[in-house]
Amino acid sequence: MTAEPATARRGPLADHPLELTVPGLSLGELPFLTMVNVRVRPGELDVPAGSARTVGEWAVLWLGPDERLVVGPAAGSTDLVGGLPTVDVSASRTTLTVAGVAARELLATGCPLDLHPRVFGPGSVAQSTVGRAQVILWQTTDLPVYRLLVRASFAGYLADWLTDAAVEHTGRSLGAGVTAEG
Repeated sequence: MTAEPATARRGPLADHPLELTVPGLSLGELPFLTMVNVRVRPGELDVPAGSARTVGEWAVLWLGPDERLVVGPAAGSTDLVGGLPTVDVSASRTTLTVAGVAARELLATGCPLDLHPRVFGPGSVAQSTVGRAQVILWQTTDLPVYRLLVRASFAGYLADWLTDAAVEHTGRSLGAGVTAEG
């Protein structure tokens, strides 16, 4: 009896076309990031409410008064959390990226948060919805670049929603004078 060949690991959006024809806007997936939920007491993994703190290639995201999400590279070691109570949630989520000068306006069409830079800028984190998918929304840079951490089972829906919303803007202004190409 011969062993079955090992199959390559595939992200939830491996077969999804993440192509946009909107200048100033890109969509992608960062599959397989390590994500660990951590329950904390005051003083442990301190992060200001609604923000992320980066430690090397790791980030600690504030999810609530006693909850953090530690996000890092695929197959990373979570030594950062020491002996704190953790739950590995890596397999339950994937990460979509939405980037470019039109990213904020695109997300604003389906997200109830105020994404204006004075309110939600680099390092900001919030649990919300985009379309009808629950996400952890994290702005990582001024460009802006957003990471949307979404349950794997909603990844296809969210990618479709983002693509459709971008196409819906065809011919309309998408921030900083950028217009969609039809």
